[in-house]
Amino acid sequence: MTSSENILVFTDLDGTLIDHDTYSWGAAEEAIGRLKAEGMPIIPCTSKTRTEIDFYRKRIGLIDPFISENGGGIFIPEDYFDFNFEYGGEMKGYKVIELGTPYKDIRRALDDMRSFGDIIGFGDMSAEEVAEDTGLSMGEARMAKEREYDEAFKFSGDEDGLRKAIGKAGLNWTRGGRYWHIMGENDKGKAVKILVRLFERKLGAVRTVGLGDSLNDLPMLRVVDIPILVQKKDGGYDARVDAPRLIKANAPGPEGWNDEILRLLFG
Repeated sequence: MTSSENILVFTDLDGTLIDHDTYSWGAAEEAIGRLKAEGMPIIPCTSKTRTEIDFYRKRIGLIDPFISENGGGIFIPEDYFDFNFEYGGEMKGYKVIELGTPYKDIRRALDDMRSFGDIIGFGDMSAEEVAEDTGLSMGEARMAKEREYDEAFKFSGDEDGLRKAIGKAGLNWTRGGRYWHIMGENDKGKAVKILVRLFERKLGAVRTVGLGDSLNDLPMLRVVDIPILVQKKDGGYDARVDAPRLIKANAPGPEGWNDEILRLLFG
């Protein structure tokens, strides 16, 4: 790949662009700076909420669209595309394409599955409990609870029974670095495909890079041209993630992110 191509970088946040424990992106600053200088979009595609992503976008200095809650919503800054396209509504400066099931419906379905074991979702936890469990600040924990399409939860019990019940309810599940997630028919890959089509209308042919670290990133990694799996903190990889042409970074989190972006795009 060369910097003359129209390149889009889709990235998970937790454990990928930002450190799993410290929530710092410092180790990726060189690559982030190079991408910004070349005008290559950096597009968060994560299980985090819209509010959380907005928080990180402002701190990192990102200006491009993003995908929230495992493909539940696509948020496109107003006037980002200079053509008309279908979207469901507008919210705080964004045009929104909604693929997800409303959070209240997700929560209602999850409540019906508590017979399979111990389920503790973000909706069951106070902001203080989320902060303690995740290492987030209180403010970030409150943002993590502002869910719109996806419930993050801890579970111990009959995993096979739970998975079957989720499917029977017409919903889907995945797992991230810390939590199970229950959602509608959305996933990261479906959202990426929609956004790529919009970029193609704007730029013409594009090449896509995707970076992630966990099972919930697999749908994204399967639809991008260059899929990259970063290491976990222990130096291993999520064995459940397998995609054609998969590249495995030689370092965890933002360090691996930085190394692979520089090698692929600027080496």
